[in-house]
Amino acid sequence: MVDKSPHDNHSTKKSGKAVKAKRGERKEKQRAATEMERLMHPRRAKG
Repeated sequence: MVDKSPHDNHSTKKSGKAVKAKRGERKEKQRAATEMERLMHPRRAKG
């Protein structure tokens, strides 16, 4: 018969960062990329 008890190592796993922190980093990275694009191609960004 197979043991169906929950495995401790799966339930205690914690994520490295909070979701809000990850989201903030993604937004900051996206903002930096857009700003760099605007600096490199000013005519394309205006239109």
